[in-house]
Amino acid sequence: MQSYSSHQGYTRYASLQGRAVFITGGATGIGAALVEAFVSQGAKVAFVDIDVAGAEALCDELVQKGLSRPWFAACDVSDIAALKQSIEKAAEDLGEISVLVNNAANDQRYDTRTMTEDNWYRGLAINLHPAFFAAQTVQPMMAKLGGGSIINISSINVQFGPPNLASYITAKAGILGISKALATDYGVDNIRVNSILPGWVATPKQLEKWLTQEEEAELMKRVCLKKRLGAPDVASLALFLAADDSAMITSQEFVVDGGRI
Repeated sequence: MQSYSSHQGYTRYASLQGRAVFITGGATGIGAALVEAFVSQGAKVAFVDIDVAGAEALCDELVQKGLSRPWFAACDVSDIAALKQSIEKAAEDLGEISVLVNNAANDQRYDTRTMTEDNWYRGLAINLHPAFFAAQTVQPMMAKLGGGSIINISSINVQFGPPNLASYITAKAGILGISKALATDYGVDNIRVNSILPGWVATPKQLEKWLTQEEEAELMKRVCLKKRLGAPDVASLALFLAADDSAMITSQEFVVDGGRI
């Protein structure tokens, strides 16, 4: 897994050792960094993705690094029944889920003047609905354990509204609402729910599909820290929010974007 930032490694959190962690969209990009970060803590990591080849390559790479092979299942998260089954199977194999990271997303661009109903609803089906139902599925497990942490990945785009991302931005704004609502409803069971809003992250997909050298130069003018934001930078915050070090932090939104000006 190639690194695209100056990230220097992960802080160790003893409380994550042995915990069962479930991550959606874990094969590539931010998801792959999340998987590696939690595996490196000694957590028992399960993840789902539709990219089977990418997932298997990640698992093999982690083993080659001397880390444990994570649990993986192919799953389209828009199929809620399949997602629930994957979570329940992971819990059966690894133990009750203590940490959930809702990361799966698709930022397909559509012109708002011509996008279809299918385009609109497909974006919500991937980027919004699974986060709620995954959380609903793990809630009884976390309550049984005496608590847990749910981390929902939103996007800084909800604050800036770049073009041709209407369905994606709407879903990512909805993620913030889900986090607030569930933090209230699940708090009685000591379940914490927080959101991370990454800025533009230099993943291979983003570099290949969406960014030119000119656009990156313009991007650097608009951030305080003049370096690329990498997926491990997002994963580092997720580790903290999952660990006992953040035991009294819930219903919050954390921006990781290098300081947008």
